[in-house]
Amino acid sequence: MPSFDFSSKVDLQTLDNAINVVSKEITNRFDFKGSHVLIDLNKKDFKLTLEADSDMKIQQIIDVLISRSMKQGLAAEVYDLSKEPYVSGKITKQEVPVRNGIKQEDAKKIVKQIKDAGLKVQVAIMDDIVRVTGKKIDDLQEVIQASKTWDLGIALQTVNMKS
Repeated sequence: MPSFDFSSKVDLQTLDNAINVVSKEITNRFDFKGSHVLIDLNKKDFKLTLEADSDMKIQQIIDVLISRSMKQGLAAEVYDLSKEPYVSGKITKQEVPVRNGIKQEDAKKIVKQIKDAGLKVQVAIMDDIVRVTGKKIDDLQEVIQASKTWDLGIALQTVNMKS
């Protein structure tokens, strides 16, 4: 039976390249000359630490980060920007977790979206991927087309297509 997987993986090398491009661009910008800026990626925990002189500069770093990441092929949804920046002495800091893998509640949302579409496929949650299986490959292609309209707040990739 044909099947494919929904996943949300972030390639560490691509992420590291995007962070390096952002660091290089920020250090060369005129409005950041002489100010404290730190962009650090914790590769083990997939967490990004941003430090700057003000909240406005943190927001500028995030704007550059998203635009450069998209040029590197990363979706903007990989960054969890829900945490607010906080002031620590004279420096403003923000921790930005990088979403890697599909969490259980997001997997349940994906299953619900597929069930609501009324397509004749079976869906199974397997750790951090969601496997979709159907009798015909056309049914799977309908699921893929429907998934492009969902707004789940995560970057989905379709991988491991088998017929």
